[in-house]
Amino acid sequence: MTATRRSMLGAALAAPFVAASIARAQSDWPGRTVRWVVAFAAGGAADTAARAVAAKAQEIIGQSIVIENRTGGNATIAANAVLQSPADGYTFLIDAANQITNPLLMHDLGFDYRTAFAPVTQVANFPQVIAVRHDFPAQTIGEFIAMAKAKPNTISYGTPPAAGMGHLAGELFQRQAGIKLVHAPYRGGADAARDIMAGVVDAVLITTSSIKPPVMSGKARILAVTSAQRAAAYPDVPTLAESGFPGYEMNDWNGLFAASGVPQPIIQRMSAAVAEACRDAGVRTRMDPLGAELVGSTPEGFKAWLEAQRPVIARVVREAGITLG
Repeated sequence: MTATRRSMLGAALAAPFVAASIARAQSDWPGRTVRWVVAFAAGGAADTAARAVAAKAQEIIGQSIVIENRTGGNATIAANAVLQSPADGYTFLIDAANQITNPLLMHDLGFDYRTAFAPVTQVANFPQVIAVRHDFPAQTIGEFIAMAKAKPNTISYGTPPAAGMGHLAGELFQRQAGIKLVHAPYRGGADAARDIMAGVVDAVLITTSSIKPPVMSGKARILAVTSAQRAAAYPDVPTLAESGFPGYEMNDWNGLFAASGVPQPIIQRMSAAVAEACRDAGVRTRMDPLGAELVGSTPEGFKAWLEAQRPVIARVVREAGITLG
């Protein structure tokens, strides 16, 4: 028997055992702690939702889910940490619009988001707010716009991070309002919230979740929300759509991703666990006051939603000339 025939015979004999081993690993999942790598700072909207959902999801899957915050590199540090881990279903990524914007803005990524990651589930949508420090003169969004027109490039506003949904929302707002603001990017919503409390920036465009501590402490005031409808957490605050910008809607969001190569049955099981957690009354009781809209979509539904978002975000990036610089 030739070496080639022996190799082919050996592979044929081994195939059933390899397949059985893979199937056993999938059926035994999870056999140990699962890690969710969060691309954003602790305390922000994405992190808060991830922790609330993970706390319930770990009960459902029967294993601990640990949260690991890996910020920096416009979320690429977290992405690379997941891609460098074994594709065995024990490491997942909590990411957001970076999955769509980074390929438009960064040319040395070393990977393709669309092929490197498999969508697992959208965790939550986050309405965003335009808020100002407590002693800022403007009392309404109309007065804010008037001040910005009178003194262009003097009012600062913070968002998490550069080219994130807050930044995109801010650029779209400026173009539609005909104003020029000074953008200050932060690693996370909690960082921007701390700086508006300290009076370091004039305004922020962050989520209803991240703005809660400054508002509760009396250090910030909300002028408008960026969602199509008023946010349940702040029903008295008008939307931009009803403040002279019809059709304006730009929410933040986060989702769970796996590295490509993670077995589909594991992705489906994790997706189902997150969906169940998103429906849990206890999780909703924690997240509803923050204005988060829990989703828990299927992998197929999340992928379709992402594909629909790509051209919308690409147009905003292109027309506003957004860069990471």
